[in-house]
Amino acid sequence: MNPSQRPHPDEPGIRHARMKVHSTVLMSRGLASFSTDLEDISSTGVLLQRPPEWQGELGQVWVLDMMFGHDLHIHLEASVARVTERWLGLAYSRIPEHKQAALWELLGGYADTLEAWE
Repeated sequence: MNPSQRPHPDEPGIRHARMKVHSTVLMSRGLASFSTDLEDISSTGVLLQRPPEWQGELGQVWVLDMMFGHDLHIHLEASVARVTERWLGLAYSRIPEHKQAALWELLGGYADTLEAWE
């Protein structure tokens, strides 16, 4: 497939591929903090289980501390892009330079892959 035939993430029904991974995430903003579970991760954001007592709103920026195993800790900022009763979708807003390589290494082939969705 040549580059002009590749799907683009701005096309309807196309998004960056999600990697299913279960991990604990600490999300914090000011004095508020919640421990929750990561459902999936992509090169543009994460899907988290919504903590029952969470009272945030779209557009807010939260600090996420994600632990993967015993040796990988990724700390970044993400803004709330989607809220449902069960899920929070957050888009990365700032990834510290020293954490970028670890994130891309974790994602592996998912970092550059697009997928269809409805």
